[in-house]
Amino acid sequence: MGNDKKQNDSLNEQPDQPKEEQPPSLIDKIQQLGQTNVPQLSQDSKIHCLTIVGQIEGHLQLPPQNKTTKYEHLIPQIVAIEQNPKIEGLLVILNTVGGDVEAGLAISEMLASLSKPTVSIVLGGGHSIGVPIAVSCNYSFIAETATMTIHPIRLTGLVIGVPQTFEYLDKMQDRVINFVTKHSNISEECFKDLMFAKGNLTRDIGTNVVGTDAVKYGLIDNVGGIGPALKKLEELIEDNKQGNEGIVQ
Repeated sequence: MGNDKKQNDSLNEQPDQPKEEQPPSLIDKIQQLGQTNVPQLSQDSKIHCLTIVGQIEGHLQLPPQNKTTKYEHLIPQIVAIEQNPKIEGLLVILNTVGGDVEAGLAISEMLASLSKPTVSIVLGGGHSIGVPIAVSCNYSFIAETATMTIHPIRLTGLVIGVPQTFEYLDKMQDRVINFVTKHSNISEECFKDLMFAKGNLTRDIGTNVVGTDAVKYGLIDNVGGIGPALKKLEELIEDNKQGNEGIVQ
């Protein structure tokens, strides 16, 4: 009897209450981000930063040790950016080795069709299908030491050895070439010359274009880092505002 009473008393003393969500501990921050405090964008910021890093993952899931950017994560973000009136400009930061061609083209087309000003910056590398993404924005920058690898489309896995396979590859390659030449100042002939060049890449064909060369070929608009990219985006936002005011008047 005495034991039952003690148990009832202890139950009464500790009623079930909803647990408050605890903020992430210092150890969690160190484990996840390598530092104790991470500066955040101001709530009043009118610029959204979209990062595309690692390998662009498409219809097939890559191994867990690969650092990837999943296109099913990016597409809803881009739609939300277009719909959010508080976001007036988009900064796209690229450091990617490329990846799935169709996923990369899907992201490129979405960025190119945004009604808001967009600026891209290639840091480290914007290789393969990262090239169309870099040129899809209204204005593009590349770091002086960054590189962009331009090469023909390749397939991995089982390939059916029939003429239709090669025709399909040609058509897919034409889609990439047409997009890049439409959204940059490089000519189709020059881009194809870079794509099919021999001797620049070890055991492969193509060209590795470094910072200033990318601007010289007309692939990228300017050489610069974060500062110039944000300054240019601010200018585009102001121009966009003035254009909209003119339409309303």
